Amino acid sequence: MKQVIRYPVLLALLSLILIPTLAAAQSTRLARLSDRDDLLGWEAVGRLDIRGRGYCSGTLIAPDLVLTAAHCVYDKKTNLLHDPQTLTFRAGLRDGTSIAERAVSQIAAAEQFVPGVPLSLDMVRHDVALLRLTEPIVSSDADPFILHSGQEVGSAVSVTSYGQGRSEALSRQRHCNILAAEEDLMAFDCDVTFGSSGAPVFAKVGSRGRIVSVISGAGSLDGRPVALGPSLPANVARLKLQLRNAPRPVPDQIKRLSVGDRNQSTGAKFIRN
Repeated sequence: MKQVIRYPVLLALLSLILIPTLAAAQSTRLARLSDRDDLLGWEAVGRLDIRGRGYCSGTLIAPDLVLTAAHCVYDKKTNLLHDPQTLTFRAGLRDGTSIAERAVSQIAAAEQFVPGVPLSLDMVRHDVALLRLTEPIVSSDADPFILHSGQEVGSAVSVTSYGQGRSEALSRQRHCNILAAEEDLMAFDCDVTFGSSGAPVFAKVGSRGRIVSVISGAGSLDGRPVALGPSLPANVARLKLQLRNAPRPVPDQIKRLSVGDRNQSTGAKFIRN
């Protein structure tokens, strides 16, 4: 019988550390999606380039909305939200060629995410952001993924991402596992590294994957390396409301969405971007 690890226990067992790579012997290895046939069906996963500051992974969940990690959208030097005009989403990027490429017009980060505090389970739980693109990407080019909830400990998942040393094409790990899940936090034995921040974690539902989490950071659970991510439905619902209630910027007035006084906080990143 599968047993959920309760949050206080998870808190006691989980040591949050930054580590360069994770790998689990019982999980499949990463495979590079090298050609167009490999990429088929995964075009909605892309690289989020931050001009002069690196990159993260991101995923279309609507024609004009990209899901990523909140820590990806903050400048690690100023701890302010990035200027949206410095962000570019490259759907299905492979060896310099994108299926579609769009600029970003708006950024919404989870209200509870506070950049500048030490790495903590609570920050991982809210490490989610949504980006609105200046123009939608048509589904015939990249079909958006939908969200999923309710996965149990022991369930198989997969992860598709860019990462350090494999930034020019998507890599996919076909099989890894949910090791712990409680209080909107999940731990996986998936293979992640710098640049994997914001990458989608998929559960297979029917003929196509659905997103159960995004990669936030890395740690050690009872001495075992793990990847960490938040659950999504409530976080994403709040972010959509932020975007919906904000005035749409005109092309020459791209704006950031700020929440309260958080733009004045100081911060650190979980996985370097």
